Amino acid sequence: MHEMSVTMSLMDLVLKEAAKAGAKKIIGVNIVLGQMTGIIDHYVQANFELLSRNTPAEGAALSFRNVPWQARCRHCAHTFQPSDLDWKCPKCQSAEIEITSGSELYVESIEVE
Repeated sequence: MHEMSVTMSLMDLVLKEAAKAGAKKIIGVNIVLGQMTGIIDHYVQANFELLSRNTPAEGAALSFRNVPWQARCRHCAHTFQPSDLDWKCPKCQSAEIEITSGSELYVESIEVE
């Protein structure tokens, strides 16, 4: 259910930025969503439709750019996508890795009239 609180924060941000720009109507919102966040885009979409009623964002289209998780081995610098069960480097088998993408969650842009 954390999609509701994320969507509420998203609405606050979008409405504030649109007001700052003097926009009367929000046409679209482009969101970057990392796989590791656990946020499910269609739940955000449904919550956004509910929360945007009677606001300048009503009817705005949400567009999601989903970012897969990716890691880099600290030992050999190999970049790879960890599987659910195996977080070791497939090249050198080191467990010393750092996550380099997949935790993103932000509004990339807002389209307004």
